[in-house]
Amino acid sequence: MQPSKDKPTFPVAVEAPASIVSFEGGEPSPIRRAVPAEVPINIVYAGIPFAVMMATPADLEDFAVGFSLTEGVIEQVSDIRSIHVETEERGFRLLIDLSSERLHEHLARKRVLAGRTGCGLCGIDDLDSLPKARPLAGSAPAISIPSIRKALDALDAKQPLNEMTRAVHGAAWVGLDGQLKIVREDVGRHNALDKLIGALCREGAAPDQGFCIVTSRCSFELVEKVAAFGARTLIAISAPTSLALERARLLDITLIAIARRDTMTVFHGLERVCVQEVSA
Repeated sequence: MQPSKDKPTFPVAVEAPASIVSFEGGEPSPIRRAVPAEVPINIVYAGIPFAVMMATPADLEDFAVGFSLTEGVIEQVSDIRSIHVETEERGFRLLIDLSSERLHEHLARKRVLAGRTGCGLCGIDDLDSLPKARPLAGSAPAISIPSIRKALDALDAKQPLNEMTRAVHGAAWVGLDGQLKIVREDVGRHNALDKLIGALCREGAAPDQGFCIVTSRCSFELVEKVAAFGARTLIAISAPTSLALERARLLDITLIAIARRDTMTVFHGLERVCVQEVSA
């Protein structure tokens, strides 16, 4: 895959005037507060627009790969020949060149995605078009409580945009030893996970050598995206939906949610959660 030749830049956050008002009374306190940038990203395959997603304008090549994989446009990173990022007046265009085989299959699909922030279902014609990852072979890896806690404790410090704005989601890839490997941020929770998966694909990371953490609720789309990458463990800061749990059980993905500093809730795969560190 050929990377984009140029690297268009766009601020990932902007400052906005605001005022802090106390419920206890007193004069408002004027401040300037950083807010995350949200711009339209037009995803184009072989010159044909496919989707407009609202996203944070960072790590766009990762987003192109991760989105293409988790939406089923590609099956592996080598299905993409090149990615070119173009700046437009209001946002960006991601020009993605697919291999001839994948382009033929893509053009045969009947789906148009009109994206709100991180929306992964807009434009689906019927329920049969819902994303469905293929069941994964083999057993999911064991994961230790100390590793999970170590990763959760370190996650805040690895989210600079959220530290600045308090308004974006994060998605992290963590080694089985609890070390944070890659973190991606975006105003959309789906986008953040797509960016993370794209980065992992581009690095050639092994899906069975770590687990994902998302700083959001766990909807079924996030389970499907993790499964599309091939990972078997997903940890969410907030609660899962019923369909997320159903898909996690069907795909045999260890699903842990409501992960806090002191407790977490294991919804599936309890037998794989170990009290002691997992041996390498």
